[in-house]
Amino acid sequence: MSSHAALDGYDTRILAELQADARLTLAELGRRVHLSQPAVTERVRKLEAAGVITGYRATVNLSALGYGIRALVRVGRAEQRPMAQLLQTLPEAVNAWSVTGEDSWILEIAVTDVAHLDAVVTQLSALAETSTSIILKAVHEHRPMLPMPLPQPARKDAPP
Repeated sequence: MSSHAALDGYDTRILAELQADARLTLAELGRRVHLSQPAVTERVRKLEAAGVITGYRATVNLSALGYGIRALVRVGRAEQRPMAQLLQTLPEAVNAWSVTGEDSWILEIAVTDVAHLDAVVTQLSALAETSTSIILKAVHEHRPMLPMPLPQPARKDAPP
């Protein structure tokens, strides 16, 4: 199961159901995908072992936790080690990606207010130039992903 080619329709349905509700019991998951509980348990175990399923988590409303502002911060050319060390200790960094292109990093941060945003950006700016965009609204987040369809071989009788 090292590539998505080994995933069949049952695996795809299992992935869709777990991404919609990771708290499903294995018995309920089995009912939804029309497999016995032992069969679905084995498939989930194999998907985990193959690294297709990498974890389960609760998604929280950052606003409800007091973080009224979310922002994307582009960090220009920065030395990797010092920036990575700062990001490991920066609780406001929700996501951090080391990227190619003009920037070294793209961060998603969550802060309580503009003063908090300024304090975090000031820390980051000590290591590199930054550019910050406040997120106004999310169109979608945590979109469920399923395997890409495999290309179908060309039919021999199909016109060119």
